[in-house]
Amino acid sequence: MTQAIRQTGGAPGQMRRVKIDDLARVLKMSKSTVSRALNGYPDIAEDTRQRVRTEAARMGYVPLSSAQAIRTGRAKALGLVLRVDNFESHRAFLTDFLDGICRAAAEQGWTLTVTTALSVEDELSAIRRLIAERKADGLILPRTRIGDPRIELLQSAGIPFVIFGRVPDMKDCSWFDILGEAAFSEAVAHCATLGHRRIAFVNGRSELTSTLQRFEGYKAGFAEAGLPLDPALIRSDAMTPDEGRRATEALLELDDPPTAILFAVDWSALGAYPAAQARGMEIGRDLTVIGYDGAPEGLQVAPKLSTFAVDTRHAGGRLARLLIEQIRGGDPATLRETARATFLRRGSDGPPPDIQRQT
Repeated sequence: MTQAIRQTGGAPGQMRRVKIDDLARVLKMSKSTVSRALNGYPDIAEDTRQRVRTEAARMGYVPLSSAQAIRTGRAKALGLVLRVDNFESHRAFLTDFLDGICRAAAEQGWTLTVTTALSVEDELSAIRRLIAERKADGLILPRTRIGDPRIELLQSAGIPFVIFGRVPDMKDCSWFDILGEAAFSEAVAHCATLGHRRIAFVNGRSELTSTLQRFEGYKAGFAEAGLPLDPALIRSDAMTPDEGRRATEALLELDDPPTAILFAVDWSALGAYPAAQARGMEIGRDLTVIGYDGAPEGLQVAPKLSTFAVDTRHAGGRLARLLIEQIRGGDPATLRETARATFLRRGSDGPPPDIQRQT
């Protein structure tokens, strides 16, 4: 049956595209049932959806995207706008993030449309183009900002979106996020257990919502450990190795410098290594350094960077699935998930020097 369908019509030897009529005839179902099963509508039983998808794969059915978009009003595409005017465009973990999105989308017959931007205005313009040209049915928003204009734009346009992060105003927002506050509370507790009392924090960009959350976790860790919080040990707006180096230098020049430094991102934590080396200090022995992200660059330094790792491939997959579910009619307020980062203790953390000398 399948071979007959594929080889009839057209020029000799040319295979005819398998159509939804062919699927419906083989499955002995109506075209409407087959179409709704392929598009994941909730009114079709899961066993029916699976049966239709299995037969579609066996017969080599591939929907004609342009016809499908006209018929359903959907492009079956997710949109993502990436800022390339800063360090993020070069982060190695972006590969895993995109792979997670693409794989999860492909499982349901969807694709990912990616474009780039050089500024906030360029980013908003790119989103408007995706909407106007109907190249995406919904968008994934990475790195949420305080008063994020992307959210306001998409809400006013009635376009589904999911954010990789969280926002204070939770109305009509769907998200997947990593509990950065829990990670930094745990980091302070870990350092306190090792014997550290002077624990510094180097945060990221002040406009990011994740920056606030990680700082809240740092403060909560001090309260739980019963330690006094010293504002002199707090720095911000460090996202690159050079910015991390400058922040480390300023902290180590204090009259009472820290014995441990927590960094909001691994990339800036790498700057602590040359700053410590310039002072004859050894990371892990004279100064504890802990990062956040699990970036592969942390494996290239000596000692390897202790960090709270984020599974970005899993995050990308969950964001794609949540967005597709929302596009299909799911309530954004019910499509919210969080996960925890995993602490990878390598060689850059240890007891403070005075305790090491006593042991």
